[in-house]
Amino acid sequence: MSEPSQSNQPAPIDQATYWNENGGQKWVANIDHIDTMIGVFNAHVLCAAGASTGERVLDVGCGGGTTSRALAEAVTSQGEVLGVDVSEVILQAAIERRGDAKNLRFELGDAANFKFEPNYFDLMTSRFGIMFFEEPARAFENLRMALKPNGRVAFVCWRALAQNPWMAAPAAAAFEVLPQPEPQDPNAPGPFAFADQTKLKALLQTVGFTGVSVEPVDELLVLGTISEALQFLSRMGPAAAALQEASDDKRQAALEAVEQVLNGYVTDGLVRIPGGVWLVRAAAGKDAR
Repeated sequence: MSEPSQSNQPAPIDQATYWNENGGQKWVANIDHIDTMIGVFNAHVLCAAGASTGERVLDVGCGGGTTSRALAEAVTSQGEVLGVDVSEVILQAAIERRGDAKNLRFELGDAANFKFEPNYFDLMTSRFGIMFFEEPARAFENLRMALKPNGRVAFVCWRALAQNPWMAAPAAAAFEVLPQPEPQDPNAPGPFAFADQTKLKALLQTVGFTGVSVEPVDELLVLGTISEALQFLSRMGPAAAALQEASDDKRQAALEAVEQVLNGYVTDGLVRIPGGVWLVRAAAGKDAR
């Protein structure tokens, strides 16, 4: 008999399957919109990373390869960048869009089990790629082992839903009309898996990282025109599945409610709505002897 506390939880999603099938296909179909929208955080990741000439960089959950390509330029031809992602569908898009640099390569694999060469990388980065780890402790430990003794880490991940109006406000409006989804396990892989600053810091320290810094960063995300924002939120985001499954009248009513909310964030014809992340820095913390 299952525990009562688990009875209303949705069945866990296999991340590799999801990102190689429906999730990955949706991501690639919306890749231009996503890259523009979350690109506002690129500078934060790259600045914190501080990649320099000749360094070896590991970009985890590299997605479409935007940050991987920027890192390849930063380390120049004397360095190298490896972008790793669990989705073959998304990696193919990365290769097609960003794979022209000779010092950049992309490989399929998950962070927990990938056989990285030990003590090889100077730097590990990620732009929203680490929240989907099915085995977070094992993944971070494996990544730490891939870093040199003086290696370092710089990544961003989403803070809580309430601190991300770009997701929370439209979803709340939609769910005034549509049935509320089942509550999610806060520890399950997903956008908000590391929303808890204290847990995230403790996790990194437990597997051996030192000098862990977790700082909030807020930016305005551009979702496009009202029409573009509605189309995107209908395909991706907390209310996307409910919108797709709703009857025509319910879907229309929900979209009207979302549009009303988005209108409050329009500046110069574009929806500009707050998003909040953690900017995380750490050191490998290994004994260099």
